[in-house]
Amino acid sequence: MRLSFAFVAVLVSRAHASFDWNLHEWKAPGPSDLRGPCPGLNTLANHGFLPRDDKNITINMVLKAGKEGFNVDPDVLILAAKVGLLTTNALDSFTLDDIKLHGTIEHDASLSRSDYNLGDNASTISTRPPQAKSRKNASLMIPSPTPVSSRLNTDKEFFVRTRESALYLSVMGDPAMGSVAPKKFVDIFFREERMPIEEGWTRPTTATTI
Repeated sequence: MRLSFAFVAVLVSRAHASFDWNLHEWKAPGPSDLRGPCPGLNTLANHGFLPRDDKNITINMVLKAGKEGFNVDPDVLILAAKVGLLTTNALDSFTLDDIKLHGTIEHDASLSRSDYNLGDNASTISTRPPQAKSRKNASLMIPSPTPVSSRLNTDKEFFVRTRESALYLSVMGDPAMGSVAPKKFVDIFFREERMPIEEGWTRPTTATTI
Protein backbone atom coordinates (compact mmCIF):
# COMPACT_ATOMS: atom_id res chain seq x y z
CA MET A 1 0.00 0.00 0.00
CA ARG A 2 1.42 3.37 -1.01
CA LEU A 3 1.17 6.32 1.36
CA SER A 4 0.50 9.77 0.00
CA PHE A 5 3.24 12.37 0.33
CA ALA A 6 1.01 14.56 2.51
CA PHE A 7 0.27 11.66 4.85
CA VAL A 8 3.96 10.79 5.13
CA ALA A 9 4.75 14.42 5.94
CA VAL A 10 2.27 14.34 8.82
CA LEU A 11 3.71 11.08 10.13
CA VAL A 12 7.31 12.24 10.14
CA SER A 13 6.46 15.60 11.70
CA ARG A 14 4.73 13.85 14.59
CA ALA A 15 7.34 11.15 15.03
CA HIS A 16 10.62 13.04 14.86
CA ALA A 17 10.57 14.26 18.46
CA SER A 18 10.10 10.78 19.93
CA PHE A 19 13.06 8.86 18.52
CA ASP A 20 15.92 7.75 20.77
CA TRP A 21 19.35 9.17 19.88
CA ASN A 22 20.94 6.24 21.72
CA LEU A 23 19.72 4.05 18.87
CA HIS A 24 21.51 6.22 16.35
CA GLU A 25 25.17 6.04 17.29
CA TRP A 26 27.60 6.41 14.41
CA LYS A 27 28.95 3.16 13.01
CA ALA A 28 31.33 2.88 10.09
CA PRO A 29 29.95 0.85 7.20
CA GLY A 30 30.92 -2.80 7.17
CA PRO A 31 32.44 -4.69 4.25
CA SER A 32 29.03 -5.64 2.83
CA ASP A 33 27.38 -2.26 3.44
CA LEU A 34 26.81 0.03 0.47
CA ARG A 35 27.47 3.75 0.29
CA GLY A 36 27.09 6.29 -2.50
CA PRO A 37 28.04 9.79 -3.65
CA CYS A 38 25.74 11.70 -1.27
CA PRO A 39 27.39 12.48 2.10
CA GLY A 40 24.03 13.39 3.64
CA LEU A 41 22.38 10.06 2.85
CA ASN A 42 25.57 8.20 3.80
CA THR A 43 25.56 9.98 7.16
CA LEU A 44 21.93 9.05 7.78
CA ALA A 45 22.82 5.42 7.06
CA ASN A 46 25.90 5.52 9.30
CA HIS A 47 23.64 6.66 12.14
CA GLY A 48 20.89 4.14 11.41
CA PHE A 49 18.25 6.59 10.24
CA LEU A 50 18.43 4.74 6.93
CA PRO A 51 19.21 1.01 6.75
CA ARG A 52 22.87 0.63 7.68
CA ASP A 53 23.44 -1.70 4.74
CA ASP A 54 21.93 0.97 2.46
CA LYS A 55 19.74 -1.54 0.66
CA ASN A 56 16.02 -1.48 -0.13
CA ILE A 57 15.64 2.23 0.56
CA THR A 58 12.23 3.69 -0.25
CA ILE A 59 11.05 7.25 -0.81
CA ASN A 60 9.25 7.24 2.53
CA MET A 61 12.42 6.08 4.31
CA VAL A 62 14.39 9.01 2.88
CA LEU A 63 11.74 11.54 3.91
CA LYS A 64 11.48 10.12 7.44
CA ALA A 65 15.26 9.87 7.90
CA GLY A 66 15.86 13.43 6.70
CA LYS A 67 13.28 14.78 9.12
CA GLU A 68 14.44 12.75 12.10
CA GLY A 69 18.16 13.13 11.60
CA PHE A 70 18.54 16.63 10.19
CA ASN A 71 15.09 18.24 10.63
CA VAL A 72 14.77 18.66 6.86
CA ASP A 73 11.18 18.85 5.68
CA PRO A 74 10.01 16.20 3.22
CA ASP A 75 9.33 18.82 0.55
CA VAL A 76 13.09 19.44 0.33
CA LEU A 77 13.96 15.79 -0.27
CA ILE A 78 10.99 14.44 -2.22
CA LEU A 79 12.47 15.16 -5.66
CA ALA A 80 15.86 13.60 -4.87
CA ALA A 81 14.14 10.57 -3.34
CA LYS A 82 12.03 10.10 -6.47
CA VAL A 83 15.07 10.48 -8.71
CA GLY A 84 16.71 7.70 -6.70
CA LEU A 85 14.16 5.29 -8.14
CA LEU A 86 15.34 6.16 -11.65
CA THR A 87 18.74 4.64 -10.90
CA THR A 88 17.52 1.07 -10.49
CA ASN A 89 15.27 -1.56 -12.06
CA ALA A 90 13.56 -2.20 -8.73
CA LEU A 91 9.97 -1.01 -8.55
CA ASP A 92 9.96 0.99 -5.33
CA SER A 93 13.41 0.93 -3.70
CA PHE A 94 17.06 1.66 -4.41
CA THR A 95 20.47 1.42 -2.76
CA LEU A 96 22.89 4.24 -2.13
CA ASP A 97 25.28 2.53 -4.51
CA ASP A 98 22.61 2.79 -7.24
CA ILE A 99 22.56 6.59 -7.08
CA LYS A 100 26.13 6.88 -8.33
CA LEU A 101 24.52 6.51 -11.77
CA HIS A 102 25.84 9.54 -13.57
CA GLY A 103 23.51 12.45 -14.23
CA THR A 104 20.87 11.57 -11.64
CA ILE A 105 21.56 12.46 -8.00
CA GLU A 106 25.27 12.14 -8.78
CA HIS A 107 26.71 15.01 -10.81
CA ASP A 108 30.03 16.43 -11.96
CA ALA A 109 31.76 19.34 -10.19
CA SER A 110 30.77 17.84 -6.84
CA LEU A 111 31.97 19.40 -3.60
CA SER A 112 33.42 16.09 -2.44
CA ARG A 113 33.52 13.56 -5.31
CA SER A 114 35.44 13.15 -8.54
CA ASP A 115 33.81 13.73 -11.90
CA TYR A 116 32.36 10.65 -13.56
CA ASN A 117 34.98 10.53 -16.31
CA LEU A 118 37.81 10.50 -13.76
CA GLY A 119 36.84 7.06 -12.47
CA ASP A 120 35.50 6.86 -8.91
CA ASN A 121 32.51 9.19 -8.57
CA ALA A 122 31.25 7.72 -5.28
CA SER A 123 34.15 7.89 -2.81
CA THR A 124 35.10 11.01 -0.91
CA ILE A 125 38.08 13.02 -2.15
CA SER A 126 40.03 14.06 0.93
CA THR A 127 41.12 17.41 -0.53
CA ARG A 128 37.68 18.73 -1.44
CA PRO A 129 35.89 19.24 1.90
CA PRO A 130 38.60 21.51 3.38
CA GLN A 131 38.26 23.74 0.33
CA ALA A 132 34.52 23.90 0.80
CA LYS A 133 34.63 24.57 4.52
CA SER A 134 37.35 27.22 4.25
CA ARG A 135 35.20 29.56 2.17
CA LYS A 136 32.60 31.91 3.55
CA ASN A 137 30.27 31.06 0.67
CA ALA A 138 30.70 27.35 0.03
CA SER A 139 28.24 27.44 -2.86
CA LEU A 140 30.83 29.38 -4.86
CA MET A 141 33.58 26.85 -4.22
CA ILE A 142 35.15 25.53 -7.41
CA PRO A 143 36.52 21.96 -7.16
CA SER A 144 40.21 21.28 -7.66
CA PRO A 145 40.90 22.24 -11.27
CA THR A 146 41.16 19.43 -13.78
CA PRO A 147 40.43 19.53 -17.51
CA VAL A 148 37.23 17.55 -17.01
CA SER A 149 36.01 19.55 -14.01
CA SER A 150 36.63 22.84 -15.79
CA ARG A 151 34.74 21.67 -18.84
CA LEU A 152 31.78 20.25 -16.94
CA ASN A 153 31.40 22.90 -14.24
CA THR A 154 28.39 24.31 -16.06
CA ASP A 155 25.47 26.46 -14.95
CA LYS A 156 23.55 23.28 -14.16
CA GLU A 157 26.25 21.98 -11.81
CA PHE A 158 26.59 25.44 -10.25
CA PHE A 159 22.83 25.53 -9.62
CA VAL A 160 22.80 22.08 -8.02
CA ARG A 161 25.92 22.74 -5.94
CA THR A 162 24.50 26.01 -4.64
CA ARG A 163 21.43 24.26 -3.26
CA GLU A 164 23.44 21.39 -1.86
CA SER A 165 25.65 23.88 -0.05
CA ALA A 166 22.65 25.70 1.38
CA LEU A 167 21.30 22.40 2.65
CA TYR A 168 24.44 21.16 4.40
CA LEU A 169 25.17 24.60 5.87
CA SER A 170 21.62 24.65 7.26
CA VAL A 171 21.79 21.22 8.87
CA MET A 172 25.30 21.73 10.25
CA GLY A 173 24.25 25.09 11.72
CA ASP A 174 20.90 26.52 12.72
CA PRO A 175 20.27 29.64 10.61
CA ALA A 176 16.94 30.41 12.25
CA MET A 177 18.75 30.71 15.58
CA GLY A 178 21.62 32.72 14.12
CA SER A 179 24.02 29.77 14.30
CA VAL A 180 26.52 29.53 11.44
CA ALA A 181 27.79 26.07 10.53
CA PRO A 182 31.25 25.72 12.15
CA LYS A 183 34.03 24.64 9.81
CA LYS A 184 34.80 21.72 12.12
CA PHE A 185 31.26 20.37 11.81
CA VAL A 186 31.30 20.63 8.02
CA ASP A 187 34.69 18.92 7.87
CA ILE A 188 33.45 15.97 9.95
CA PHE A 189 30.26 15.75 7.90
CA PHE A 190 32.21 15.41 4.66
CA ARG A 191 35.27 13.45 5.80
CA GLU A 192 33.67 11.01 8.24
CA GLU A 193 30.03 11.18 7.12
CA ARG A 194 29.12 11.56 10.75
CA MET A 195 26.92 13.89 12.77
CA PRO A 196 29.41 15.80 14.95
CA ILE A 197 27.40 15.26 18.12
CA GLU A 198 30.48 14.71 20.31
CA GLU A 199 31.86 18.05 19.11
CA GLY A 200 28.70 19.92 20.12
CA TRP A 201 26.42 19.70 17.09
CA THR A 202 22.70 19.47 17.76
CA ARG A 203 19.85 18.87 15.37
CA PRO A 204 18.52 22.24 14.11
CA THR A 205 15.55 23.47 16.09
CA THR A 206 13.89 24.93 13.01
CA ALA A 207 13.11 22.75 10.02
CA THR A 208 14.89 23.34 6.74
CA THR A 209 12.27 24.02 4.08
CA ILE A 210 12.19 25.07 0.45
